[in-house]
Amino acid sequence: MPLSYKDVTTADLGPLLSASEMWQKMGDRFGELKGHYEKHVQRALANGNWQGLALAAHQNSATFTASEYAAAKTEALAVASLLKQAHTELSRLQKSVKDLVADAKAKDYKVDGSGKATYVGFDKLSAQEKQALQHDPDYPRAVADAQQKAQEWTDSIAKAVQTVDEADQSVRRALIRAAGFGGFNAHAEGDLAKAGAPGDSATKPDGWKITTTGPGIGFTATGSPSYGKEGRLKAYADLGHFTAQRSLTDGPADVSVTVDAYAGSRATANYGFSNKGISGAAEMSTGGRAMAEIREDSGHIPLYLRGEGFVGEEAGVSAKATKDEFGVGAKVFSGAKGGVAGGFEFAGIGIGGTAEGWAGSGVEGKFGYRKNDKTGKWKIGGEAGAAVPFGGALGVEITVDPHKFGKAVGHAADAIGAGSVKNAISNWL
Repeated sequence: MPLSYKDVTTADLGPLLSASEMWQKMGDRFGELKGHYEKHVQRALANGNWQGLALAAHQNSATFTASEYAAAKTEALAVASLLKQAHTELSRLQKSVKDLVADAKAKDYKVDGSGKATYVGFDKLSAQEKQALQHDPDYPRAVADAQQKAQEWTDSIAKAVQTVDEADQSVRRALIRAAGFGGFNAHAEGDLAKAGAPGDSATKPDGWKITTTGPGIGFTATGSPSYGKEGRLKAYADLGHFTAQRSLTDGPADVSVTVDAYAGSRATANYGFSNKGISGAAEMSTGGRAMAEIREDSGHIPLYLRGEGFVGEEAGVSAKATKDEFGVGAKVFSGAKGGVAGGFEFAGIGIGGTAEGWAGSGVEGKFGYRKNDKTGKWKIGGEAGAAVPFGGALGVEITVDPHKFGKAVGHAADAIGAGSVKNAISNWL
């Protein structure tokens, strides 16, 4: 859960420094142990008096143990550095919140335990001053102005608290990453700005673009009254999200590869009612999913092949009707599923299919079409499936690219000399 105003203003950050000192001592001690182990165990037994396969096996094990001591030192010193930086940063941000509250109080605004500001300047007036003020024609305006400024103080305090929470989440991510998995982390990062970043995206020397996010937890609620009503709720507890992409260009070939994996829990709900149309959806899922896709887009008949897998629980319902999109769907599933999808495109029309195998219990059905505003493509698709306890699902996906289809028709018309047909179809598209 996000930090509250009370959490931020009452937190004792002193233990962070104490913990940092202990981790620093631990790191130094691991360094000493590594030196002692190498001198009194690893090198001492390699003095030439012991020979054979047993020595070789022991030295391999000893080398690994020494590297673990070194990794433990690196990890401990990184954690010590992160905790020290966390104390500095969180103390600074906590002081910013307290200074903001002090400024509000100095201007006669009281801040309660939740961070809400209320103007109390009128309470300091004498009875005669209050009576005179209430008969002043500008009194309603003064009250409204005080309420508006109180809301501005409340919003500023909430924003400052959110900044502290974001920094706290950054520290959490950094510490989790420094700890590593399956042993000590020999590459632990001690820079809070780098280790605590919400995600990492970089293009590797071999051409892969890698993006990672998480761990993370949060809740958001948004809404807009513009041109109708729209709103969205989202709660999540992400263990991690990994995406890798690469384009492989070799002569005339144009191949792209995408790998995506996610683990965690998410729940979303949204609604919309505006001049564009109506929509509503609610969905939750807990578990892990992965996808790998390869596409070849350079030839006359582009191809794609996609594999997907999911383990966990999911449920959802959705409906949407706008000028450029219509769709309905519902699903509930618990277990494991895996599937493949493939297809091709010819003359601007793509045809693909999906097939899934399910082990668990559930049912799913969906159908819809939509237009991509950026590309102008239309996509039509549907899927249905069920399992108790084994089963699966089949689906179809069709895309129509009016621009490519128009060009294909034009080329065909040129080939047979049907210019009037070409112009008529081109104008229609």
